[in-house]
Amino acid sequence: MKKIEHIGIAVKNLSDSIPLFEKLLNTHCYKTESVTGEKVNTAFFQTGPNKIELLESTEPEGVIARFVEKKGEGIHHIAFDVADIEAEMKRLQSEGFILLNEHPKIGADNKLVCFLHPKTTNGILIELCQERR
Repeated sequence: MKKIEHIGIAVKNLSDSIPLFEKLLNTHCYKTESVTGEKVNTAFFQTGPNKIELLESTEPEGVIARFVEKKGEGIHHIAFDVADIEAEMKRLQSEGFILLNEHPKIGADNKLVCFLHPKTTNGILIELCQERR
């Protein structure tokens, strides 16, 4: 793993959260995007080398909606940048981690992504990200 790619934060709605994070981080949201496969709308912020991704569910029964209902708004996942997502998936699987995705899937911000099951990562949802070529 090369670095933390971003921190994902689950929110109830982007219309309230984007202005809040623009004030908090003292920067503008540089990109919003819908990821239909994940049933989310996203908003991205860059502050120095760090990125924050806000996630809003597009469906009442979506993963993010259920997360917010159960735990409230807050940190949902930590994403790590990897050079070769398929090799990293194989390596982690051989180390005993459970992958939530059999194959990398298309995520937001031009990334291929894969998630690791929190029960094998001390309760933290981990996302692997590789820039799409």
